[in-house]
Amino acid sequence: MAELQPIDVVLLPSASRTTSQNNTAGVGDTLNPGYTGIRVILDMTVVTASPSVTLTIQGKDPASGKYYTLLAGAAVTTATTNVYTVAPNAPVTTNVSANAELPETFRINIVANNANAGTYSVGYTLLP
Repeated sequence: MAELQPIDVVLLPSASRTTSQNNTAGVGDTLNPGYTGIRVILDMTVVTASPSVTLTIQGKDPASGKYYTLLAGAAVTTATTNVYTVAPNAPVTTNVSANAELPETFRINIVANNANAGTYSVGYTLLP
């Protein structure tokens, strides 16, 4: 079997947003094609209206269909690039990285903590 190569995905292109972008931007659950980890990048570029967003990476329990949190980032309120990692052997760092395997079904939620516009993009890389 061929070795898995990292896969880069644009989840949300850069745009001004005022609402939550839940369940991978409304696309539904994301099925993991055999990767063990994920690196997610939230790049907030415009914050004139004092936005606040929080990114969460969640797995889905196949038995109950309920979601559980693998990693919850801190609220982002400034123009900054944030990197979140969930992977086996990743360091355990609050709001930044978790030592866990990416489950078969997952989602990325970006919650708007207020209705103020912020311009940001979200992309991720599936890690072998």
